[in-house]
Amino acid sequence: MKIGSASASPYRAPSWLPGGQAQTLWPLLIKPQPLPLRRERWDTPDGDFIDVDFLDAAVDAPTLVLFHGLEGSARSHYAISTAHACRQAGWRLVLPHFRGCSGELNRLPRAYHSGDSAEIDWILRRLHLAHGGRLLHAAGISLGGNALLKWAGEQGSAAGEVVSGVAAMCAPLDLAACGHHLARSFNRIYTRHFLNTLKASSAARLRLFPGLFDAQRMQRASNLWEFDDVVTGPLHGFTGADDYWRRCSAKPFLKSITVPTLAVNPKNDPFLPARYLPNIHEVSPSVCLEQPEHGGHVGFVSDSFPGNLDWLPQRLLHFFLLETS
Repeated sequence: MKIGSASASPYRAPSWLPGGQAQTLWPLLIKPQPLPLRRERWDTPDGDFIDVDFLDAAVDAPTLVLFHGLEGSARSHYAISTAHACRQAGWRLVLPHFRGCSGELNRLPRAYHSGDSAEIDWILRRLHLAHGGRLLHAAGISLGGNALLKWAGEQGSAAGEVVSGVAAMCAPLDLAACGHHLARSFNRIYTRHFLNTLKASSAARLRLFPGLFDAQRMQRASNLWEFDDVVTGPLHGFTGADDYWRRCSAKPFLKSITVPTLAVNPKNDPFLPARYLPNIHEVSPSVCLEQPEHGGHVGFVSDSFPGNLDWLPQRLLHFFLLETS
């Protein structure tokens, strides 16, 4: 099993790639080719479905479950790089897609959101049973990391019945701070990117369920608060964006986590200003905070030009090996 030696070290950015914006965007240009994955469609308890992609390995191989970020998928750069690392290490990788993120609109009016811990619980417990009751290694990226940390905090000691621990990379731990920050300055480029796909899927959902929400308000939304206030919040049982962001931010749940947890949040992440990151007094003793100076938002480019994306998956594998050894 080959695990990179640098994976035990906090992230350090290469000198040729300065700044959080560049470190966030560069991975889109250098992501490796996707590996072939096996897909299963799972019917959910409420009559919907999700698609789950698998990188298979030996029956007794460790299993890493990776939850993607907002509008992400198994083809996101971090998922592809993690698949390559898992294949090299002989690990099994499971990539669940949140509802509507696998290329096909889901059946029900609801979609997915940053605090969807009930969905996380159902997925992990189903995988736990399918793998003979062996403990899973669970990681989340950005939105997926926030939902996973919220789940771990809600579950408390019960999380240890399913997972060896959890890891979150660039989780938007304070959704209000993140959402408002993405509405400012250059960060609006990320908001526009998210809104393009969110609005398209929401328009398709509205054609199936006329009157589900105000179509004109949805199309006029120019930032995430406006979109979440008319679509995401009400669709998932919240009164609006403020209620959704308050109740679904993972930061207040960090004190209740009892399983070994790694939370990596670069201080130059353009999605979440460093002043909103938690300190050691705001988390339980089970939570390891790693807050490198650089990395951007799920960037973590390493090595000489043009760089590679090995650091993130190697950090995950090393963390879980350490916690289960």
